[in-house]
Amino acid sequence: QVQLVESGGGLVQPGGSLRLSCAASGSVSSFYVMAWHRQAPGKQRELVASIYNGGSTNYPDSVKGRFTISRDNAYNTVYLQMSSLKPEDTAVYYCYLGKLLPREDYWGQGTQVTVSS
Repeated sequence: QVQLVESGGGLVQPGGSLRLSCAASGSVSSFYVMAWHRQAPGKQRELVASIYNGGSTNYPDSVKGRFTISRDNAYNTVYLQMSSLKPEDTAVYYCYLGKLLPREDYWGQGTQVTVSS
């Protein structure tokens, strides 16, 4: 089993920065992808950043150049560094880990990010 515990959410003004953390415990060495998703009220959950086993990363255009995902292998922690935050970034942010063989999906509990002046 894998457990994901998120932290770092909060209130930040437009243009500000925030770093989210996701501490993973359990059998996490053989993962396929770790990612951050977000969901705003009344909207579908969307991918904001992903990092694959091997180090490659992906970002949608909405956050590219502003968000950076990284992984600390020693502490099994995934980070999402967010800068130049906009009000439309306001959402609950969720950490995700996916495995193959067998296929397994794990989600964190979510952490609220609010961008407002």
